[in-house]
Amino acid sequence: MGKQQRLSASQVFLAFLRLGLTSFGGPVAHLGYFRNEFVVRRRCLNESSYADLVALCQFLPGPASSQVGIGIGISQAGLRGGVAAWTGFTLPSAVALILFAYGVTALDVSVVHSGWLHGLKVVAVAVVAQAIWGMARALCPDGARRIMAVLAAVITMALSGVQGQLSAIAAGALFGLSFLQYEERATHDPQMFKTSRTLAGCCLGLFFLLLLLLPLFARSGIHSFAMIDSFYRAGSLVFGGGHVVLPLLQAEAVTPGWISKDLFLAGYGAAQAVPGPLFTFSAYLGAAQQYLPNGWAGGILCLLAIFLPSFLLVVGILPFWDALRKNHRVRTALLGVNAAVVGLLLAAFYDPVWSSGILSLGDLVLALAAFGLLTFGKVPAWAVVAATGLMAALVGQFGAF
Repeated sequence: MGKQQRLSASQVFLAFLRLGLTSFGGPVAHLGYFRNEFVVRRRCLNESSYADLVALCQFLPGPASSQVGIGIGISQAGLRGGVAAWTGFTLPSAVALILFAYGVTALDVSVVHSGWLHGLKVVAVAVVAQAIWGMARALCPDGARRIMAVLAAVITMALSGVQGQLSAIAAGALFGLSFLQYEERATHDPQMFKTSRTLAGCCLGLFFLLLLLLPLFARSGIHSFAMIDSFYRAGSLVFGGGHVVLPLLQAEAVTPGWISKDLFLAGYGAAQAVPGPLFTFSAYLGAAQQYLPNGWAGGILCLLAIFLPSFLLVVGILPFWDALRKNHRVRTALLGVNAAVVGLLLAAFYDPVWSSGILSLGDLVLALAAFGLLTFGKVPAWAVVAATGLMAALVGQFGAF
């Protein structure tokens, strides 16, 4: 086994730009794409470090997949790498949705073909299944940890939302401390996250300071401050990311009359058709709203406001998380937590990935074919996404089987 290599900031940007152009299927699928790119293909991270990062981001509010991406970027090229990862992953969908906002009054929204959209859900089934397959083999090598993974899945499905996720991870930690034994390995990398504790403390302080002060600035009557406050709060207080943020964004943008409900729903439909994080829906809302600043300025402002809390939290927490990873008892607990992460993915695979993606026998056949291409054929994920979307569109056009 060769030594893990580091990527430069420009390499991180290009890698995440490609992922930002091809990563369909929502946050759980994104974790599968990230693992395939940086753990399996590039070997920049080992399986355990990646699972640790995923586990950490489950504790944080905001878009978990984007936070994992920022953490991967920091692990490779420090703070510049984190910025490069976020920019590359976010840019394609943000630009697409801002352009859609400009043309939404003239665009026939039905052009976004339902068969193609359903194909993206089907390929997400294959991507998540591949991630579960690979992570389970590495992180659940014995019967005890397989039982823990199943238990974590049951807990997550029984207790909805963040309560279930945190309960499953806590159960995994207790299980690890009680029943598992950690063996020190030379492959542990103590310099995985290269940010200083001083910078981390400043980021955490700024996170809470903005959360307290922005509502005061919003009362000034300046619309830009109101926008920043609303979207920063949405990024700070919503656990689970993805679709969970949509009701809050509707309350923040539709209720005060910044954008009509019809335009809101049109943008939501478009957001399902683009790759990358669903939080880029904020760029559409900022661009399509009726008050200034709108257009490009409004889109960029809302995009930065909703993602800023995630960046501050990840940069603020990661240095301390890395120190905890080197503690023997923490590492033992993380053996159980890593098994619980597999359970979290397993629960998400059932609902919403499987439940919304597999609606017929044809969907199942298509998902199995995509899984085979990804896992055994080693076909690039973007090619499988394109082929599956095309096949689903053709099936929708000529009839399901």
